[in-house]
Amino acid sequence: MELKEENLINIHHFLPHRNPMLMADYILELTPENVVTSFEITPDNIFVHNNQFVEAGLIEHSAQTSSSILGQSFFENPESNTKVIGFITNIKKIEVFGLPQVGDKIISKASLISQYENICQIFCETFLNEKLLIRTEISLFIQEIES
Repeated sequence: MELKEENLINIHHFLPHRNPMLMADYILELTPENVVTSFEITPDNIFVHNNQFVEAGLIEHSAQTSSSILGQSFFENPESNTKVIGFITNIKKIEVFGLPQVGDKIISKASLISQYENICQIFCETFLNEKLLIRTEISLFIQEIES
């Protein structure tokens, strides 16, 4: 997938995460039921060990990718100071097939399975080029908090 600057969506408009916990760089596609994100592994990432992005980082990246589907309803106005809290409520399945290295750019594709109010179940796969790295099915909770 070729990344063109004009096609990228600022991830900060859809996630409350900031460095050092932000594990997605760009949203490449976003609909009410699907999202595609990209993330480049840098040497200073907190989930890098021995030049590899470890399993916990892949899981966090999957969760952040997935949560942008539900998060888009909270961040419709990029200029607002909306504050949200979100967390994983359940992990139904995680399959790890490989770990990316520092300098690799991973692409994740997530799809909404079901949603009830602020809780959703999402299927996500992360790739390095054509190689599948991780497959997850997780449930997430997200809600707006008072300032």
